[in-house]
Amino acid sequence: MLVAITAGAGQTAPEQSVVVATKALPARIPIDASALQIKSIPIGGYPSDLLFRKTSDVTGLVPLVPIEEGQAITSNIVAKAGTALGSQAAYLPIPSGYVAYTMPTSEQQGVGGYIEPDDYIAVIATIDVQSKIASATVFQNLHVIRVGAPGAAQGQAGSQQIATSLTVVVTECQAEYLTWFLTYSSLKYTLESFHDYTSPSVAPDPNCANVSAAKGVNLKDVMSAYPQLF
Repeated sequence: MLVAITAGAGQTAPEQSVVVATKALPARIPIDASALQIKSIPIGGYPSDLLFRKTSDVTGLVPLVPIEEGQAITSNIVAKAGTALGSQAAYLPIPSGYVAYTMPTSEQQGVGGYIEPDDYIAVIATIDVQSKIASATVFQNLHVIRVGAPGAAQGQAGSQQIATSLTVVVTECQAEYLTWFLTYSSLKYTLESFHDYTSPSVAPDPNCANVSAAKGVNLKDVMSAYPQLF
């Protein structure tokens, strides 16, 4: 009897308080704090060095695979947001009804390389029409969600990298106007003060609620929308 009890006890996996999911978590969507809890579970099947003990260590990380409700979260199935791991990179933070649009940039065009993700910028267009040159701010408060930069900076260690592209959140209609301006005008960007940042509404724009609402842009449309340039 004593031998049987001892053997049974030895087969029981030890329990520890670790971070588990309170609901099913899809891959590529950053984890919200409300989807996490600390729970004491048997950890016999988990390498202890991969487990998390604080929810704050997991909040904001991105699942590389779907995580089931009640499953312990381990460091080998999550990654930092923005980490590109093949096809498992996190989804871009694009609200419903909006799109991501990438614009070229450089040191002179893009505020000396100081624009970073989560900044807000304005766009100035300069147009030459029949020898009449005019400049005007054509977009304001565009949310930058990614900054594309070259690889290692050339020269001395610590040299600043200069971005080659900026990815912003716009409606599909705005994307069409941006395409027109990139084709037929010269663009420069200004970096708005962080004191003036205004988080855009996450609700779809009633004037361009989805991709299907965009109907194309021509010179007449641009002249009507931006008469100060003509």
